[in-house]
Amino acid sequence: MYMNPSEATFHSLNMRTSDFYFDLPEELIAQDPLDVRSDSKLLVINKNNGELRHDIFRNITSYLKKGDCLVLNDTKVIPARLLGQKEDTKANIEVLLLKRITDTDWECLVKPGKKLRPGSSCVFGEGLLKAEILDILDDGKRFVRFSYDGIWEEILDKLGQMPLPPYITHKLKDKDRYQTVYAKYEGSAAAPTAGLHFTKELLEEIKDMGVSIAYVTLHVGLGTFRPVKADNILDHHMHSEYFHISEESAKIINEAKASGRIICVGTTSCRTIESAAGIFEKKALDEGREWDGRIAECEGDTEIFIYPGYRFKILDCLITNFHLPESTLLMLVSALAGRENVLNAYKVAVSNKYRFFSFGDACFFTDE
Repeated sequence: MYMNPSEATFHSLNMRTSDFYFDLPEELIAQDPLDVRSDSKLLVINKNNGELRHDIFRNITSYLKKGDCLVLNDTKVIPARLLGQKEDTKANIEVLLLKRITDTDWECLVKPGKKLRPGSSCVFGEGLLKAEILDILDDGKRFVRFSYDGIWEEILDKLGQMPLPPYITHKLKDKDRYQTVYAKYEGSAAAPTAGLHFTKELLEEIKDMGVSIAYVTLHVGLGTFRPVKADNILDHHMHSEYFHISEESAKIINEAKASGRIICVGTTSCRTIESAAGIFEKKALDEGREWDGRIAECEGDTEIFIYPGYRFKILDCLITNFHLPESTLLMLVSALAGRENVLNAYKVAVSNKYRFFSFGDACFFTDE
C-alpha cells in the first residue's frame, strides 16, 4: 500500500472537502454515450498555467508526439448488479459485486442493508443463482456466498446488469458501450471511463505516430460509488483496489520515461503507476539507496489517495473525464494542475455545455 509522503503539510493547510465544490447543472450530466466514441468534446488544459483550448477528442493526436507513452487500464467491467428477492419474504433486493474472494465468495454492497443481515438468503433468476449473507464488513459491505449449477460467468452474463453509476438514470442499450475497446481482464464494478473515447482505429493511428502503449490493470471498486463525507480530506478513507503491472508494460513505461512523456488515460491508470512508483521508491529507501525512477512487474492492493501537494513520480500528463464535485478524482486532477486552474476549467466547461461524468466529454491535462 502506498500513501502520501508529507501529511503534516496538509494538516497545516486544513484542506476541506468543500474546497472542491462546483455548481453543475443537472442537464449537463451525460445520460447516454455518443454514437461515435471519439466525437466527444476535448478540453485541453495546460497543467502549468491553466490555459485552455477547445477541441474534439478524435484530434487527440494533435497533442501527442513520437516518444510519448499512453498508459491504458485494460480492466473489464462485469455485469455486477444483481436484482433478486429475499428468499423468505420475497422482498426485492439488490446486490452489487465488488471483489471476488473465492470461486463462490464475494464482497458486495446490498440494498436494503437493514434487511440483509447475516443468515439472510436471496434468490436470483427464479433460483438459477442463490446467495447467503455470511457477515457484515467495514463500511456496510457484506460477505456473500453464492451457490449455483453451471459456469459462473455464463450465469452472471445472463442475470447481471452493468453497474452504471447512480447519476445515470437511462437504461444502457448496448453493454459494450460501458466497456473500453481494449477491455480484457474481468473484475471491475465500474468502467475506467476516460478510455471510452478511444476507438480501435484511433489507437492504431496513435501507434503509427510512434507513441507507445502500455496496458496496466486496476479493477475499479467501491471507491467509485462512495462520496467524500469527511470535512477534512485527510479523514477520508480510500478503499483498496487490486492492480497489476506486467513485466512488458513496466519495460515500456521505463523506456518512455527516459525520453518522452508518460500520459495516463484515466485516474485509475494514474493511481496504478503511482502506486507502483511508491512500492519501488520505498524498496530503494529500505535498501539504503536512491530510487532510480524505474518500476518493475508488480501487483497488489492500493489505497493511494492523491490530492494537492502530492508529487507525481511517473505521470507527466493525464487524459480524463470531468469528475463529480468534492470527489477524490477532482482532488487528484487538482494535485496535477492546481485547484484554481481545475475549478476555472470546469467553470468554462459548464458555460460551454460540456457533458460531464462517465458518458461525458474529456480533458487532456498537458504540459505544453
